[in-house]
Amino acid sequence: MDSDIGALTTIFTEFYYWVTVVFMFLIHVGFCMYEVGASRQKNHMHTLMKNTMVIPLVTVTFFFFGWWIYFAFPNGPWITGPVLDAPWATPWSELMGAHMGGTPVQEGLTTDDTALWARINGVFWAAFLLFSWTAASIVSGAIIERVRSSAFWLIAVLVGSVTWIIDAAWGWHPNGWMVQLLGYHDAYASGVIHAIAGGAALAVLILLGPRIGKFRADGTPRNIVPQNPWLITIGIFLIYTGFWGFYVACNIPIIDVQDGEGVFFSATNIYLTPTTLSAITFNFLLSLSGGLLATYIVSRGDAFWTYSGGLCGVIGASAGNDLYHPLQAMIIGAFVPVICYKLHYWVERKFKIDDAVGAVAVHGYGGFLGVVIAGFVLWGYPASQFYPGVVVTPWGNFLGAVIMFLVLGFIPTYILSAILKGCGALRIPREIELVGLDLSEYAARYVEEEEVREAELAEARAAGLIK
Repeated sequence: MDSDIGALTTIFTEFYYWVTVVFMFLIHVGFCMYEVGASRQKNHMHTLMKNTMVIPLVTVTFFFFGWWIYFAFPNGPWITGPVLDAPWATPWSELMGAHMGGTPVQEGLTTDDTALWARINGVFWAAFLLFSWTAASIVSGAIIERVRSSAFWLIAVLVGSVTWIIDAAWGWHPNGWMVQLLGYHDAYASGVIHAIAGGAALAVLILLGPRIGKFRADGTPRNIVPQNPWLITIGIFLIYTGFWGFYVACNIPIIDVQDGEGVFFSATNIYLTPTTLSAITFNFLLSLSGGLLATYIVSRGDAFWTYSGGLCGVIGASAGNDLYHPLQAMIIGAFVPVICYKLHYWVERKFKIDDAVGAVAVHGYGGFLGVVIAGFVLWGYPASQFYPGVVVTPWGNFLGAVIMFLVLGFIPTYILSAILKGCGALRIPREIELVGLDLSEYAARYVEEEEVREAELAEARAAGLIK
């Protein structure tokens, strides 16, 4: 820190990301509550623990290799260049621990590296890590009540620490090859988080099959209603709150946009292109409102889909919410959830896909459409200040949406799920599904609980309190 303004910028940025991580943690709290509320009582503990264990598994794997992938793979690799060096992001790096800057000891690091990453590395890593938890949790909700925990955890590591961070390197990095060659624009991760996770969820669902009793003999679906609407309500509102923190974390809070040549300091989006927190505040709330209003109408006041539609509205507008006018954000936020709501039920009836919480529709279809729409609405806008002449186009963003949903979302997860299914390790046995995962996995606790009750009754009888 060679100046007062440099020190202030660095410390403010460090604190800024630390605070966003705290807010984003609420997304995972919300997902846990939301999924437990959507599952039946016989599966509550399993659903909770399945999602809880995402935290340590994805955190550890993201520390060991996920963070390095983001900085090493912007070129593909071998699309626009080779694998890049990222010595500050390797697990053995001195900058992955306590560090105050200064002359580096590790080979390959420079004093510029230590000056930048000594304070920022951990909080920036944590912000991306929380994105990883979100991607894995999106898959988790779709497949509740029938997937083996071990299978889901392998899928969570694949999505959370490998495929999503590859797509972030490709399309969510200032020098990503999709930005350079396609003009890809996805400021708040409609595709980078949501489309890829929705594609992954669809892949698992196809191989996993529906829950017992979901479809009648004639193929028409039954509605397995959420068991605890209060948990769902609180959970989804926590997700809204955490999503706002997610938006903030997708920005660099203060940077000299002219790279030392002037005094134009601004917040920027993930591509280091100027935007303002004022703009994204307008657009987040207007897209949320558009989604809530539209799905309330189209679902005839169904609470579950109204809440989900609000989330889908934000997701649908997220790709361009750094640049949209608030009224554009509201209209897009209203349009996308209606299409996704209709698609959910059409796919359910046509292909017998049992998506327990509508995750494929809300995140997958919503994210895909959001990226495509941004390509049209922002057509001709510069994709990056670092690549003059590269502009946002409908075809570039459409191809980007296909890469996110299909190439990195659906295909890798389908392959892993197919292997697990072939080994008999994807779905729980039928008899366990019938009695419930909680009774199966926590049977001893239920037995002991009954024994404790009988012991208390015996003591009460001995004391003459009851007959």
